[in-house]
Amino acid sequence: MTTVLCYGDSNTYGFVPETGMRYPRDVRYPGRLQMLLGEEYAVIEEGCNGRTTIYDDPIDGWKNGLDYLKPCLHSHKPIDVVTLMLGSNDLKATFHLTAEKIADGAAVLVDVIRTFTEETQGFIPKIILISPPEIGKGIKTSPFYGAFYEEAVEESKKFPVYYKAVAEKYGCVFLDAAAYLYPSETDSLHLTPEGHRILAEKLCETVKKLSV
Repeated sequence: MTTVLCYGDSNTYGFVPETGMRYPRDVRYPGRLQMLLGEEYAVIEEGCNGRTTIYDDPIDGWKNGLDYLKPCLHSHKPIDVVTLMLGSNDLKATFHLTAEKIADGAAVLVDVIRTFTEETQGFIPKIILISPPEIGKGIKTSPFYGAFYEEAVEESKKFPVYYKAVAEKYGCVFLDAAAYLYPSETDSLHLTPEGHRILAEKLCETVKKLSV
């Protein structure tokens, strides 16, 4: 059985923009990915609302994606494929980060995945680095306005360039989520059921092309 770890934030968790609850497993993209891949694969969902790449949130410091990464990799080993989609929360005004700097944070995570798995499980999993969806242009009317401002919209459009460069440097497979989907108009941050469906289908195609 091929083990696929989906490591991400609220969009990996399956946050529902209208209610703040969680989409059912057959709606959120990791669950749909499991259904598409079938019984020869085991998809592990590791999404956390508010998770950053490598930065401590001043309110919820435990949402630093770097801090939990090694325990996560260790508890689920052996892992054959890791999908990594983080960076949207790094665009919060409190961090004052550019897309380039956020991609540098993603690079730190990729490097940890590579070095730690080689040490603890004896091989490096295939890594699919996903450039996050754009922040929607309606962020000013979002319930999350104040945490995110208009600057985040333009900065999020720069993600693909810098994430692709990280993927090329570390030998990852690159997937640009923004090329296929757009966040809900309700909050300009979280995916609709259709967005989850599309992302699951693109990931399924990508995973099945990997030789693991």
